[in-house]
Amino acid sequence: MLNSIFLIFGLGGTEMIIILIIVLLLFGGKKIPELMKGLGKGVKEFKDASKGEDANSASTDKKD
Repeated sequence: MLNSIFLIFGLGGTEMIIILIIVLLLFGGKKIPELMKGLGKGVKEFKDASKGEDANSASTDKKD
């Protein structure tokens, strides 16, 4: 799947390394894990919403 994404955008290994270095310089090493955690929560909420579940009820069910 990842290879197909690279083919669509025409990105090779060198371009990906350059992009990753730029992202690291812009956000710093400490901020990137926080961004990924937020992205993961957003994806989870999107999946729950697409299934018709309420995100608040799903999170409260797991706490009990």
